[in-house]
Order: sequence, then C-alpha cells, then structure tokens
Amino acid sequence: QVQLVESGGGLVQPGESLRLSCAASGSIFNIYTMGWHRQAPGNERELVASITSRGSTKYVDSVKGRFTISRDNAKNTVYLQMNSLKPEDTAVYYCNADISSQETYTIRGYWGQGTQVTVSS
Repeated sequence: QVQLVESGGGLVQPGESLRLSCAASGSIFNIYTMGWHRQAPGNERELVASITSRGSTKYVDSVKGRFTISRDNAKNTVYLQMNSLKPEDTAVYYCNADISSQETYTIRGYWGQGTQVTVSS
C-alpha cells in the first residue's frame, strides 16, 4: 500500500509565503515524477509544478518566478515553496506521484488527500 500525505496549507495574506510538503510512504520500489496540482471552486484541476526523479522541473506560467518545487529522494518527499502569494492562488493543493510498488513493480499515479491554501486579506 502506498500513501501520499500532504501538509503545510493554511490561511495567509497576499504577498506572504507558504511551504507545502508531501511525503510518500508504504511499499515503494521507486518514485518517478512528482507534482503539485490545484483546484479552485468551479475550476478544473490544473498542474502547478512537476519535478522528475533527476530534478527537471516544469511550472504553469502563472506561478513562474514565485513557486519552487523540490524533492528529497532520501525522504520520498516533494515540496512546494510558494512566495508572493496572490488571492488567485487560493485552492486545494494536491500532491501527485508516479510510483512503482514493491508488490507489482507497475508504475501508477497516486494522489494525496489535498490541503487548503487560502490567500486573503
């Protein structure tokens, strides 16, 4: 069984920062690409940032220069440092990872439960 557990969401004012964390646990054989998605009320879920196992990153245009994704492979953890937050960043943020388990060695996508980020004055 593989699980992703997120932490770090909350309520902040515009211009402030937050750091999200997502730890993978369970019968993991290997972790490939990890990413953060978000979904605001009435909107579709969108990919915010992703990072490969070798550290290559991608960002949606709206967060470039403000958000940084990173990972600690020893801890099976991915982070999202969010600076200069704006009200339009308000959403539920979900962690996602492509993982092969020790049971099947088949790669499949896993999702965390989501963490709320609210940016408001």
